Amino acid sequence: MLKIMKVSMLMSVVSLAFSHAVYADINADLQNICTIVKADDKDELRKKMKKVESDHKLKLQDYYSGISCSGESLIRTALLNNAVESGTLMIKKMPKNQLSSPESDGKTLSDWVAEKGLTGSPIALELNARI
Repeated sequence: MLKIMKVSMLMSVVSLAFSHAVYADINADLQNICTIVKADDKDELRKKMKKVESDHKLKLQDYYSGISCSGESLIRTALLNNAVESGTLMIKKMPKNQLSSPESDGKTLSDWVAEKGLTGSPIALELNARI
């Protein structure tokens, strides 16, 4: 019985240490994603998303809400920087229901776009066509 408890405690410690390493790796992998979006580098963004998907089994929808670029989401950052290629790629990769749900400030992307006067943007047009 004591041996089982020792093994179980050891496994808990090892799995905790491993899970911390996984989070550290994904943070490192996503470190410069804001810069990539702002630069409108669609190819580099696609590579970054594929790397995260292959290494961590996560799709854009899984980590989208956890990333903030100067207080804005990735798609909002693309809109503010007129990063059409990156913005449309992300809109195509996100599920429709997530695109129409409120973000961290309680506003949907469509409401935020209208509030900022960006309804004529190609990214906003892609968003409206998708939802």
